[in-house]
Amino acid sequence: MSNTIPNNQVLYQDTLPGGKHWSMRMRRGTSLRLTDVEGGANLGMLFYNPENLLERYNAPDTLKCQHTFKLTKGHCLYSDMGRIFCSITDDSVGWHDTVCGNSNRKIVKAKWGDKNYQTDSNDWLQNGNDAFLVEATKYGLGKRDLAANLNLFSNVAPDDEGNLVYQVENSQAGDFIELRFEMDTIVLLHTCPHPLNPASQYPFKPVEYQLLKSAAIEEDDLCLNACAENHRGFENNRLYHLGL
Repeated sequence: MSNTIPNNQVLYQDTLPGGKHWSMRMRRGTSLRLTDVEGGANLGMLFYNPENLLERYNAPDTLKCQHTFKLTKGHCLYSDMGRIFCSITDDSVGWHDTVCGNSNRKIVKAKWGDKNYQTDSNDWLQNGNDAFLVEATKYGLGKRDLAANLNLFSNVAPDDEGNLVYQVENSQAGDFIELRFEMDTIVLLHTCPHPLNPASQYPFKPVEYQLLKSAAIEEDDLCLNACAENHRGFENNRLYHLGL
């Protein structure tokens, strides 16, 4: 694995500051490479089909069909219609959370206080739920359309009592994950903290994103062959793109 991409392969790149949000339409055949700039980042993500906004990322199906609790290289991210939004083709982290959900206004206020844009400008404390809602509105989506989200770069593990505990040093500066998009996808993302993050100060952790041209999928593709369910998922995508 390498975090060095030749400049002539990068279609676009930028950095999303900590505690902020953004969205984009990723095209089939492109990849999104995400890099934790400082270490300790959390990147909340949700996916929607721009041609049918009722189709969105489904966390339970993603986990159960691949028999996993964590996400890493070789896994695919499924919609609620059995299709694959994107595949994880590279990953230096090894564990990304998709079960703990999102921070909200109440959680952020209880942990780090109440700072708003009117009084604190760009230093205000945004939460993941409101961040998603701002971006979702741009596509005609609302509160009822939010689903269980990804928390890239974050890891949780059970303690002796069975409680999920945030793993503080899961992601280091320079760690990355690369997503290859198998269908056109609306991507909502934010860099607000994980809801279980125990930091004493609100963690403003930036994430760099790079848009790349995807390599062709070969017969020995890791994500395609990770399990029989993924073969079916890719076949569902093929039929979808044929208009069937």
